[in-house]
Amino acid sequence: MIESKIDSLFPVPVYRAKLNRELNKEELSFVEKTKVYKNEGNKTSLNSYVLEEAPFKTLKKEANLFIKDYFSKVLSTPKTVSPYITQSWLNYTDRNEHHHIHRHSNSYLSGVIYIYADKECDQITFESNKYEQIKLPTMEWNSFNSGSWFFPVESGDVIMFPSSLSHLVTKKKGYNTRISLSFNVFVKGFLGEEENATELKI
Repeated sequence: MIESKIDSLFPVPVYRAKLNRELNKEELSFVEKTKVYKNEGNKTSLNSYVLEEAPFKTLKKEANLFIKDYFSKVLSTPKTVSPYITQSWLNYTDRNEHHHIHRHSNSYLSGVIYIYADKECDQITFESNKYEQIKLPTMEWNSFNSGSWFFPVESGDVIMFPSSLSHLVTKKKGYNTRISLSFNVFVKGFLGEEENATELKI
């Protein structure tokens, strides 16, 4: 038996947490009454700043706590770097609908809060952005050899990931309407280092 150790260098972080509460009547009423438009495969709210609305005041504070946790645990940034939510919107996906593969431009970090989701039939799928010069045959998939990976999701789940990471929702199964709140995050403050000519003040 060969004793070995395999390290994962330069991994892409996918942060997962729980909201640990149900949305209140005011929040749910806003979700149900929000005007939508037909997106590529599903429906999206016309309002792309939903976390700025009064019914979501508490939810925005909670989202910011998750963001702060990500920046602390994953990036270990100093206090001179401040993340903030830019845009936020609602997604509605019914049976046999989907959400096309995409990435989020003009954003550093992206996140999703699942308002209505059933882990038996709902999931989010991520696709590797890495070019594979040689594609070898695979007998058993794992996080090292896979070009895509999915996570089942349910109501109250929170997922965050680099905005450059490609993701999608495959054709929806089940009869529930999957509703999620997506948001983008950017940063302000002092980035880089003056002595290395990489300093950026934003």
